[in-house]
Amino acid sequence: MSKKTFKYRLYPTRKQAASLQWTLDHCRELYNAALQERKEVYKYTGKGTTYNAQSAQLPEMKELRSEYKEIHSQVLQDVLKRVDKAFAAFFRRIQAGEKAGYPRYQGRNRYDSFTYPQAGFSITHSNRLCLAKIGTIKVKLHREVQGTLKTCTIKREGEHWYVCFACEVEEQTKLPYTDEAIGIDLGLYHFAALSTGDLIDNPRPYRRAEKKLQRAQQALSRKKRGSNRRRKAVQRVARCHRKVRNQRNHFLHEKSRQLVNTYETIVFEDLAPSKMSKRPKPKQDEETGRYMPNGASQKAGLNKSILDAGWSQFVQRCQYKAANAGTTVVCVDPYKTSQVCSGCGEEGPHKDLSERVHTCTHCGLVLDRDVNAAVNILNVWLGRSLRTLRRVRSATGAA
Repeated sequence: MSKKTFKYRLYPTRKQAASLQWTLDHCRELYNAALQERKEVYKYTGKGTTYNAQSAQLPEMKELRSEYKEIHSQVLQDVLKRVDKAFAAFFRRIQAGEKAGYPRYQGRNRYDSFTYPQAGFSITHSNRLCLAKIGTIKVKLHREVQGTLKTCTIKREGEHWYVCFACEVEEQTKLPYTDEAIGIDLGLYHFAALSTGDLIDNPRPYRRAEKKLQRAQQALSRKKRGSNRRRKAVQRVARCHRKVRNQRNHFLHEKSRQLVNTYETIVFEDLAPSKMSKRPKPKQDEETGRYMPNGASQKAGLNKSILDAGWSQFVQRCQYKAANAGTTVVCVDPYKTSQVCSGCGEEGPHKDLSERVHTCTHCGLVLDRDVNAAVNILNVWLGRSLRTLRRVRSATGAA
């Protein structure tokens, strides 16, 4: 059995939308109160509290705050579990020596979902969502819900509402169309180059919407804080970002499904986009103390394009789709895959990003640089190490 999440759009009436928002606001209030209690208990006693201790206070809280009786009990329990998970992750990061990041209070724009973990929800025969203490809401079931329903999460995205069902699904392995292996080089000029020579164009959803988003953000900056016009301007900006995200997700899902259904083995470079998109460190003159140009503006544009491509999301989608498709997804060392010739194995001079064609000075091979890298990625998976080339040439005295 494996878990799978199905997300659907909700179409609540105005009264139902107000009820959903009211429930969400009170869940956020409970989250912040539970966080505050944990801080105070530790401050005055030197010891923390637990989920069980806090959940035992819920009946007493409902007597003092009768409005919480209008929220399903398991929804309130799940809020306290979120606080407990936040602190568990906080202590785990401390033990691992990572940046701790103490759990923070949640504002209106940060806390956007609540969950029915076991009961209190169902899908009616007329394909409507029935939620305890809220009512029956119209839902767009654009595909069938598979498996056994486990949890139901109501999520707000801007002015829209969605429901996410976590289901237990029986694993159904579907074999790919071929038994071939494919090497894939992810890039910016082309989103992906395959070792077969095929290229996947980069849709650049953020870049295409950048001017429209810039105008929306400029209009937002001119609005007075707290005004109704500013609230509408915020919704316009959020709408632009949501459209970009949906376009990117659609593209990544579509291409990952095509690859997983076609090839038995998919080989990627083991990239770290989060490190590749870091801002450059400032350069300071030792004598005068003045800061020197460090190419920050050019690097900012490159970082924006890297994040717009969504390489990590693409690899993740291929990996979890491959689990049910009889396909293997592996990542290999990216060392020198763009510099070494895939034909003769000799290393050529360093290529700038603007140089799009690989021309080998040893064997004369002329090939798209990304396709050449994709072939090298496949060769590395087949057992050829590019890190040994320099040591071999040094030992033999070759140039």
